[in-house]
Amino acid sequence: MIQEPRLPADRLEAIRAAFRETGATWVQPPVLQPLSLVLDLAGEALRSRLFVLQAAGGEEVCLRPDFTAPVARLHLASGAASGDYAYEGLVFRASEDEAEEVLQIGIERFAQDGDRVAADADLVDLVWRASLAGGRGDLSLRLGDAGLFPAFVESLGLNGALAARLTRMAARPSRLAAELDRAGGPESDDPSEGVIARRLGALPPEEAAALLEEIWMLSGITPVGGRSAGEIAARLVRRSETARAPSLSPDQADAIRAFLTVRAAPRAALEQLGRLAPKASGLQARLADWARRLDRIEAASAGSAAATFDAAPRGDFAYYDGLVVEVLSDALGPDRPLAAGGRYDGLQARLSGGAGGGSALGGMVRPGRAIAETGR
Repeated sequence: MIQEPRLPADRLEAIRAAFRETGATWVQPPVLQPLSLVLDLAGEALRSRLFVLQAAGGEEVCLRPDFTAPVARLHLASGAASGDYAYEGLVFRASEDEAEEVLQIGIERFAQDGDRVAADADLVDLVWRASLAGGRGDLSLRLGDAGLFPAFVESLGLNGALAARLTRMAARPSRLAAELDRAGGPESDDPSEGVIARRLGALPPEEAAALLEEIWMLSGITPVGGRSAGEIAARLVRRSETARAPSLSPDQADAIRAFLTVRAAPRAALEQLGRLAPKASGLQARLADWARRLDRIEAASAGSAAATFDAAPRGDFAYYDGLVVEVLSDALGPDRPLAAGGRYDGLQARLSGGAGGGSALGGMVRPGRAIAETGR
């Protein structure tokens, strides 16, 4: 397990102060989080980067990979309509080469109403100022919007199952690229589409779950991840249905490639995206919101930052549905942001079974990267 070096106290306090000035309530969610919940919210692609634990006969849990979902659960449990929550603590990630425990300082903000554009701009400015407090002089902003790609896909008038598949693939570039490459070809050869999935799809939900449990028993398989047979059967059926959807036409694939390659200064990027689908009302509305968002960002401290808008969806976590912001360092490179955050309005509804809602967004700084003397 790689641990970060000891951080200079004055720089650490400067980063912390940016969040303290918001007046947010400081919280410390549990280190252990339900594995099934994390996978449902963040996506299966994150599984290989989690530290998974299980007590004898107990539910599988994992060391928290981030703070967003745990803090959102605390907010929902409080019953409050709105609230700002700051935090400081360790998160845990694994990879093929190393395992890390890293310090994060951040904030999560929840409200029932209000100006979302203004809230987004304020978050960008807060994350930028906290990042600058680390002392680096080579920082820049990378902006994006997880909702733009679904809005663009909608403008193409695709089969519903195909549109859903593309949206689901958005955070997995290699799979999306493979989908684009097979444009004009036969049905997908997605490995999730198989005999078992088709059999399950022909049965009522209760019988599908029972059949899956019987297959497990006969094969000696013990399921992991905390999901029930019914949940797994439903997921297999959905993936089978989307896998059998028609492929893209070559023209549709080219249109998506053109969207994904838009990467420019924010104002220029918005103009490029607008020209790709001038009659798409949903996309144009989001772009108009971005013009207002940039007005506010440019009028604040973050307006002095060198900034790029990247249309390609980014982020390890699948729950972002709006603004995505990252702070980059020239020395660390584009794949190692020292701060990140975004909007996730849909997360509260998913956590509460549909009872949530309102505005939800947050951002964090990794002091170990933000502080020039220790960043790696």
